[in-house]
Amino acid sequence: MALVQRIPNFSSNLRNWKSTNSTNHKPVSSLHYKTQITASSSPFTEKHSVERYQRDQWLYKASTPSPSPSPPSNQQDEVFVRENDIASQLPELKKLLEVLREKRESGCRGGDCGPGDVYLVGTGPGDPELLTLKAVRVIQSADLLLYDRLVSNDVLELVAPDARLLYVGKTAGYHSRTQEEIHELLLSFAEAGATVVRLKGGDPLVFGRGGEEMDFLQQQGIRVQVIPGITAASGIAAELGIPLTHRGVATSVRFLTGHSRKGGTDPLFVAENAADPDTTLVVYMGLGTLPSLAQKLMDHGLPCDTPAVAVERGTTPLQRNVFAELKDFATEIQAAGLVSPTLIIIGKVVELSPLWPHCTKESSCLVESR
Repeated sequence: MALVQRIPNFSSNLRNWKSTNSTNHKPVSSLHYKTQITASSSPFTEKHSVERYQRDQWLYKASTPSPSPSPPSNQQDEVFVRENDIASQLPELKKLLEVLREKRESGCRGGDCGPGDVYLVGTGPGDPELLTLKAVRVIQSADLLLYDRLVSNDVLELVAPDARLLYVGKTAGYHSRTQEEIHELLLSFAEAGATVVRLKGGDPLVFGRGGEEMDFLQQQGIRVQVIPGITAASGIAAELGIPLTHRGVATSVRFLTGHSRKGGTDPLFVAENAADPDTTLVVYMGLGTLPSLAQKLMDHGLPCDTPAVAVERGTTPLQRNVFAELKDFATEIQAAGLVSPTLIIIGKVVELSPLWPHCTKESSCLVESR
């Protein structure tokens, strides 16, 4: 039995749900439906979306014609688009660097001008109301913001009108900029005296490669400040009413990456102790490797009826959830057609969610006691 749901603004309605259902808890009925997801409907910046080029249009003033948001048809076209995109942006990036350098030099006193600061800012899982006050202040004061795909459109609306945005997002098989190119962009603009903000979905230091960027810049003498964000595990679990740890149910929580370093179908690493039934597993970027991951967990002893949930585009109006037991999990996700970004939570705490469709004594008692 599995449950596929699309629940906008669930957290604001959770209290009302509990008050009307606490005395007569019943299992949530199974519901399957398919919805067509397009780049234009995504709450995030898809790689060739119209929104991306509109947001970054300042970069293409020197290019003729303007870049087309039409998606390439094959991998060779992807490479061409990436290289052409970077070449089209280069004149305006150089011009902005010159303007910033001149501004820095004219404002210097005594000829002692230090570099600008770089802020690694976590924007949370998508809902702009989950931003910290410090993150909002820094976003609104930046000269240049390099943003990832999983920074939501609503968060980007907070950017000051005179600031410059540059998309550096990555998806499987397409990196608009390599990590090394991102490093060099951050360094070049910081050396020009700019206040540079690196916007990342979730938390910069949780599977966000923020540590690599911080290490590189600090070695070059650039001051880096990290502003933490609510990582997807915390934000999405809260949205569903799932405690990641719970006395008597889960004594620890473990974050895993589902990415294979070589791009294969196996997850990067699954140790035997990851199959601990008293541990909650949270898998980031795990859609492609989930079938192998689920099987390995069961092979290592995790019960096949372990509750699990996959959450697509969590905390946004387009959130969809798939609940299932581990043995059926990969099949149910495939049937629902979930797309990236999807977070996966595996463990007994999942059935403590008021949305868990399986009626068990433990979950019923928990809901009734609230």
